[in-house]
Parts: sequence; structure tokens; C-alpha cells
Amino acid sequence: MAWEAVIGLEVHVSLSTDTKLFSGTPSVFGAEPNTKANIFDLAMPGTLPVLNEEALRMAVKFGLAIDAEIEKRSIFDRKNYFYPDLPKGYQITQLDFPTVGRGSLTITLADGSERRIGITRAHLEENAGKSLHEDFHSMSGIDLNRSGEPLLEIVSEPAIRNATEAVAYLKKLHAIVRYLDISDAIMAQGSMRCDVNVSIRPTGSTELGTRTELKNINSFRFVEKAINSEIQRQKDILEDGGAVIQETRRYDAERDISSPMRSKEFANDYRYFPEPDLLPVEIDDVYIDAVRATLPELPDVKKKRFVNEYCLSEYDAGVLTATREMAEYFETVARSSGDPKMAANWVTGDLQAVLKKNNWDLAESPIQAQRLAMLIQRIKDNTISGKIGKAVFEAMLEDKSEVDQIIESRGLEQVTDSGAIASLVDHVIAKNPKQVQQFKDGKEAVLSFLVGQAMKLSKGKANPAQVNRLLREKMQ
Repeated sequence: MAWEAVIGLEVHVSLSTDTKLFSGTPSVFGAEPNTKANIFDLAMPGTLPVLNEEALRMAVKFGLAIDAEIEKRSIFDRKNYFYPDLPKGYQITQLDFPTVGRGSLTITLADGSERRIGITRAHLEENAGKSLHEDFHSMSGIDLNRSGEPLLEIVSEPAIRNATEAVAYLKKLHAIVRYLDISDAIMAQGSMRCDVNVSIRPTGSTELGTRTELKNINSFRFVEKAINSEIQRQKDILEDGGAVIQETRRYDAERDISSPMRSKEFANDYRYFPEPDLLPVEIDDVYIDAVRATLPELPDVKKKRFVNEYCLSEYDAGVLTATREMAEYFETVARSSGDPKMAANWVTGDLQAVLKKNNWDLAESPIQAQRLAMLIQRIKDNTISGKIGKAVFEAMLEDKSEVDQIIESRGLEQVTDSGAIASLVDHVIAKNPKQVQQFKDGKEAVLSFLVGQAMKLSKGKANPAQVNRLLREKMQ
């Protein structure tokens, strides 16, 4: 039987504010356990919540970026459950009246096609603590550093069809969050993580299958692996005549398997009720318009501008706008070098390859935008050839000197003296009479061989255009 998957993502984004959602100072990733916890995180008697307005502003900002409904009246609720990392015995969240209502974003797939993925809601809630299972000899420790951190939980509609679409959606969401500067969204540090809901059904059916939830997945690659693994697990169960159980599962990326954590809860299991210590939050059009005025140029808009302003392909523009940092880097190179197309080729080609090879973030690259722009300028003004430019680029990875100094110290300047190049050409013609005759007989392709011989003789320093022109003239 043919099956199709129905996937929904719940993405948790830690908001980068100066305080926690309701009270206290923010946690710091990597800090010693419980050194950033306070009396509110510990649920000490008499502590009362006070909403962090900056977190509210960030939620509204995100909602506007995905063209969502912004609720002018939102309500906080208590989600009751007992777990060691939740000292209060409940989590403050939003159930029926979230800050952000329905919106959407559009993803681009590998074949260039686009799909619109609906977003059901995005609500504010406080983070729980973290259970520590290492080095406690069959016991667990509790770290409350991140307890109370402001989270934005973004819930997609169950409209994603496969793991590839899920990753594209997650990457687009990641880009938007980073463009908005509301979170660093570093998945490895837990500031953006994902719960995946998966069900399958016979192809063509409209009835949803039983869904399972895979919790707290913290990389794009693991999300893809987890979804494919879960789809296959459910297929195997159904094709063997079994039934999928609605449950929450833990995914082990190293072993590529999942295991049950608990049965999947429903809303009434959490005994939601309005948070009695917080008034409803009410905002107006003036507030919303003020937040709208702070929106940056977002990825889709920037991509269209790059295509129109810099005459780039849709693909190149998509690569260059995938992150805010890459887009800013490219624009600096393009404007400083005066050649957007060459800038795009270097950034999407050589630079991206180096970043991938060394597993570097853009900020870790030793080749800053202004240095790459200077390299391109030296290719354009014929100080060096494009081929020599590759060698200079490699040298720039280790040598922090200025581009001109690297070129000079290594003797890489391009030979443009017409007399010197003419001498090279004469030598090549004399050494290759057979190929010269082939060219004279109309075999145009042999010219590339002769140019290559001249370039080899000059150790790549001769100006290729001059070599080409002089060869043609002398072989007429």
C-alpha cells in the first residue's frame, strides 16, 4: 500500500531579552547549573509574575513578519503538570488566546517550486528547567538556569508532506527569527528546538492517521532523520496489521531510533485555567504599527531585491539571503568591489566551500567582506588573473596581511606587458606547429590548448585575454 505523511512542527524559540518572561535575570548558555536561578525560578512563596514587555514586542514582531493575525487581547494560562524541572507545578503559557494567530510562510523546494505552509499560532510561554542525567550515578540533577526564559512556541498546521519540506520550513523560520534579531536561534544550544508530530495515511485518504510526537530535536539534520525514521516505523506497524499508538517519543539520533516517553496528553490532562496573577494583555493599533515600523527587510523581499538590483539568478539570491549575516556580507563585497555578479560567484562558490569544509560560521571566516572585495578589485584591474585569484584566496585563509601585500610578497602580479606576452606567444607558436596549422585550417577549439601552454609557461601570470588576442593575430 502507498502511504503519505502528514507532519506538523512545534518550534520553540528562546527570545533574546534582558530579563526572563515574568521576573529575574536571563540565563547564560554554559553557565554552571543553578547559578542563574532566582527566587521566581525556585517558586518561592510570595513571588508573583510581572510580564516582560520586550518579550511581548518580539512576539508581535514575529507575527507581523509572517503576516499573521495579531491578537489585541491575549490571556495567559496555567498549564498544570508535575515534573522535577518545574518547581511551581505549572507552566505559564497561552492556550485559547495567544498573542499571534494564523499566519503563513512560503518555502522554496529543491526543484524551485514553492509551497505555502500555514502557521496556526505563536504563543508566549515560560521555559522549564533542565534535567541532567550524566555523572549522577543512576540519579538525575536539575538545572533551573533556563527556567522562566521567554519562549515563543510556533505551531504549524499539519500541512508538511515529508522530511525535506519540514527542513525547508524550519530553515525559513530560523532565517526569519535571525533577521528579526529576536533570538540567536542556535539549535545546538537549545535556543531553537523542535517537536515533530507525524502521522501517515493511505495515499489519497483525507482522514488523518494517529500521530506521534518526537520531542526536543535540535538540528536540521536530526529533524530530517527523525521524520524519515518515524514514517518508516509507522509504515512497518500498519503493514504488519498493528495500530500506531498516540504517544510522545524520544529520538536517538546516533542510533536512528525512537523510544516511548509517555502517552500523548490532551489539553484537559493539563487542567488549563487562566493565570490568576496576570491581567489580560491588551494592545492597540498604535502599538502594532510602532512594532511594524521596526521590521527589517525580510528574506523574501531581500531575495527579490537581489535579483532585480544585482541581476542575480533566483538560486544565487536564495543562497545569499538564507541568513541575514550572509546577505550583509555579500552586499558589502558587492558594493565595495563594484561587481555584484563576481561577488556572488565568490561568496556562493569559494567562500561557501571553505566554510563547509572547516565547519565554520561566517563570523569565524578569516576572510572578511572587505578583504574579499579587494581581491575582486585586483582581478578586475588585471593586477592578478582569476586563476591567481584562487591562489590568493587560499593564502588569505592563513595570511592576515592585506591583499596587495600577499600578491606582492608572493610575486603573483599578472604580466600585462605586451612585449613579454608577445615573447611567450612566439615561443608557444614555435613549439606547437601542428596545433598552429590545425587552427589555421579552421579548428577553433585548438586555441584553448595554445592559450593554456602560454599560461603554463608564464606560471599563470600572463593576462589570458592578451594571450588569446596575440595568438589570433600571429596565427592569421
